[in-house]
Amino acid sequence: MKKTILSLFVLTLAACGTTAVKSTDATKLYEVLSQQTNGGASIRFFEVLTEPNEIKMLQNDESLKNKISANDAQNSNFIILNMGEKATGGYAIGIETVIETDKNVVVTVKETNPKTGSIVTQSVTTPFCVVKINSKKEIVFK
Repeated sequence: MKKTILSLFVLTLAACGTTAVKSTDATKLYEVLSQQTNGGASIRFFEVLTEPNEIKMLQNDESLKNKISANDAQNSNFIILNMGEKATGGYAIGIETVIETDKNVVVTVKETNPKTGSIVTQSVTTPFCVVKINSKKEIVFK
């Protein structure tokens, strides 16, 4: 029965023309290199870095330089997620899912807001996240 259901699932994906692959093994599709509540940009934006000179700028960052190898420029893309300036603490930005299809990599961004009534720091924060995507396919944000 399980083989029949699995076969139907595979056939359905093939019929749609797109094969989705969700990485769960040791060869991860993505890796979060840095996720912090301060140090990001004052405006909300997502940026994809694909070119070697852009990736080299990341290697100049003290906290990232040991996490990015020379081969990463040829084999990986990087994304920078900025949540923008927030009036208090309790905010975070990161990755919910990353799914690779035959054409691209679909990244679902997860933004966390403080719960109503929760105790948070009363200081301006600028949450951000830097992620390595182990693919050179086009990245699409969802």
